[in-house]
Amino acid sequence: MDLLPVAQKVIECCRSLALCSEEPGATTRRFLTPPMHDVHAQLRAWMERAGMRVTIDAAGNLRGFYTGESTTPLLIGSHLDTVPHAGAFDGVLGVVMGIALVECLKKRPLRFPIEVVGFSEEEGVRFGVPFIGSRALAGSLGPEALEARDAEGTSIAGAIRAFGLHASEIPAARVSGVLGYLEFHIEQGPVLESLGLPLAVVEKVAGQSRLDFVFEGQANHAGTTPMPFRRDALAGAAEWVISVESSAAESATSAGFVATVGQLDVAPGASNVIPGSVRATLDVRHADDTVRHHAVAQLTDRAKAIAARRGLRVFVHTQLDHAAVAMDWQLTEKLEHSLAATGLRRHRMPSGAGHDAMILAPLMPAAMLFLRSPGGISHHPNETVLLEDVAAALAVGLHFLEGF
Repeated sequence: MDLLPVAQKVIECCRSLALCSEEPGATTRRFLTPPMHDVHAQLRAWMERAGMRVTIDAAGNLRGFYTGESTTPLLIGSHLDTVPHAGAFDGVLGVVMGIALVECLKKRPLRFPIEVVGFSEEEGVRFGVPFIGSRALAGSLGPEALEARDAEGTSIAGAIRAFGLHASEIPAARVSGVLGYLEFHIEQGPVLESLGLPLAVVEKVAGQSRLDFVFEGQANHAGTTPMPFRRDALAGAAEWVISVESSAAESATSAGFVATVGQLDVAPGASNVIPGSVRATLDVRHADDTVRHHAVAQLTDRAKAIAARRGLRVFVHTQLDHAAVAMDWQLTEKLEHSLAATGLRRHRMPSGAGHDAMILAPLMPAAMLFLRSPGGISHHPNETVLLEDVAAALAVGLHFLEGF
C-alpha cells in the first residue's frame, strides 16, 4: 500500500487544524477555547467518514470509536491543545495519525475495536493544570482540580460548562478494560535527526522536578550603596543560574539529564535599585529518578552555599516531583518489531517531555513512537515533519495493529 498520499493527507490536516486558533496569524489553542469547536468539527467529519462513532466526553475529549470483533478496544491518541504561538504537529499529529490508520484498516476485519482520542488538554497553559484530558480518562481528575482558574477568573468547571458540557459527568469519561494505549508524537528534539533516523520507540518518559528558589537580600539605592556593602539578590541568583548550567553540562555523560532555569522574577525591579528579592524556577529531568533527585539536592546545596557567601537567604519550594514512567515492555517490543519489519533500524530512547502516555501508563499497557523533528524544533511555528517519516510511521502503525 502506497502510504505517501495518506501521509500527505495527515500533514495537510494538521496544517489546516493549526488555523483553528485564538489569535490570527499564530496557532494558540488552549483548553476548550472556542477554536476547539472548529477542531472537533473537522476531525469529527473525518472520523465519521472512516466509519467511527464520535462522541465528546465531559472533559472535552473527542473520541472516535471503530468497532472490531471483540469488545475490548485499543486506544490511540494525543492532545489537541497547544502552547501559545505553537507549531502544527505537537499533539495533533498523534490524533490525525490514529484516524488515518483506522481509515486504512476500515476495509479489513479488525479483531478488536480502536478508539481514537483527541485529548482536550495536555499543555497546562490556560489553568496551570496539565493533562486535564488524559486525567479524565484515567479517573484522576478530582473535583479540586476543577476549581483552578485562568487569568480571566474562569474555573475549569466553568470552561467545561461554557463549552456546552457538564463537569458532573466527568467520572463517566474514565476508561477500563482496554488492550492498551498507543501514541504517535514528534520527538520535539534533535536526537533522531542527529542519528539520521526517522522514528524511535520511547522506552520511558523522564521524571521531572520543578522547584522555586527565592533569593532574598536587601534592596537599596544603586547610586549610594558601595559594592562591598551590597546584598544583591540578583547577583546571587545569577551566579547560581550559571552553576545550574555548568552542572548540567558536566553531567552530559548521564544521557538525558537536563536542568533549566526558565524564569526570574526580580523585585523591586527598578533600574536604580539593587534587587532585594529574586524568584528563580528550576526544572530538572532525567529518566532515572535517583539521578534526578541527587541533582536537585546538589543544586539546592549550591544555592545555599552561594547565598551564605553573599549574605543572602534562600528559600526552596518544590512545585512538582513526577516520577519517571516506563512504557509497557511488551507493547514496546511489538512496536520495535514493527520498526524492523518495515525495514527501519531499531532504536529506543527516553522522552524528556511529558506526554499523555505517562498519565495512562500506570493504568494500562502504553507505548509511544517518536517521529523525527527537523531542526529539533517544537513549540514554535517552524515545527514540522517530513512526508517520508509520516509514511514510515503509518507503516509501522499498520504492522503493529495488524499483528497485535
